[in-house]
Amino acid sequence: MTKEQTLGWLRRVSGELATETLKRLDETLPWYSSMPPGRRSAVGLVAQAGITSFISWFDDPTSTPWIAADVFGAAPRELLRSVSLQQTLQLIRITVEVVEAKVGTSDDRLREAILLYSREIAFAAADVYARAAEQRGLWDARLEALVVDSILSGEYDSELPSRIAALGWNGHGEVAVLVGTAPRTLDVDLLRRTARHLDADVLIGVQGSRLVVVIGRARPATDEAGEPAELMPFIEIAAQLEPNFGPGHLVLGHAVPDLVDASKSAKAALAGFAVARAWRNAPRPALADDLLPERAFAGDALARGTLINRIYKPLQAHSTELLTTLWCYLDTGRSLEGTARELFVHPNTVRYRLKRISELIGWDATGAREALILQAALIVGAIAEPDANRPKRPPRG
Repeated sequence: MTKEQTLGWLRRVSGELATETLKRLDETLPWYSSMPPGRRSAVGLVAQAGITSFISWFDDPTSTPWIAADVFGAAPRELLRSVSLQQTLQLIRITVEVVEAKVGTSDDRLREAILLYSREIAFAAADVYARAAEQRGLWDARLEALVVDSILSGEYDSELPSRIAALGWNGHGEVAVLVGTAPRTLDVDLLRRTARHLDADVLIGVQGSRLVVVIGRARPATDEAGEPAELMPFIEIAAQLEPNFGPGHLVLGHAVPDLVDASKSAKAALAGFAVARAWRNAPRPALADDLLPERAFAGDALARGTLINRIYKPLQAHSTELLTTLWCYLDTGRSLEGTARELFVHPNTVRYRLKRISELIGWDATGAREALILQAALIVGAIAEPDANRPKRPPRG
């Protein structure tokens, strides 16, 4: 047959080809037969548009650039979200098989055209899905930046949980915020892969020269039997993520119960990051709680409150004897003998009280750095006390 005769024949059987294609789809593709009627109709439109577009392409092969618009333009945009690229390629394969079976072996030129067109339509489908994925990626990046901004500012609204869910957040339970310097070139995919290998999930935000990472563990705190699961500490996760940050200080905020409370951890991490240079030998990463003195001196109300509520008040409530011993021990330059003389007790009594202090509040006064934290707690705690309740120095003998 001539090309004109072939075109005429294709136009006459196009409806028959579309009907046979839909029948084959229903018989061979379980995902198609289980679709709602509206979506099945949309898939049918795509198949029919593919056959019509092939006829137009066979008439004029230079129309290749319009294949994607001709075929996929017939379907609603939500079809791209409900039909995967793999399923689309299955649809193309079955359509081509139906057309090939109808053509048979009578026209080699037509069979070659079918093969060429199927290649072009497959590339066009891949391009459509790639563009859609790119748009979703850009949207996800903007949404993630918005969520991180909300966490840093503490300005939550009723839409925050849905935004977090839209990002596919897999964190369970506690959350901590890590703040450092943004590298010259940030490899977000590498950062996410590293977090996944550590059974963690992350939200990433770049604010000027700062890189902010919200960390959540991707495994629940209890196993299926309800027993506590062994979870990697946040400081160890932060240490593994450290190479993804630029040079400079890296500060990890304290753990909070869930993502909604992450602003508290973020504020602590940001405050610690701002004063980390004042700690000459600060580790990388450093805990925001280890920077409590510097943060308090810089006017951080959260740090002052933490020092008072976690150190000063527990000691005061437990025993004024422990509080007085700590004051004396730090005032005498951490001297056991000097403290014992001032309090008229044996040095072993001082040792015992210091051990009790460490057990009670978790900081050890015999270490240089922790002694600074404790002394800062005593100072801000005494300042916050009413005059009548401020501790008095023991009388000297």
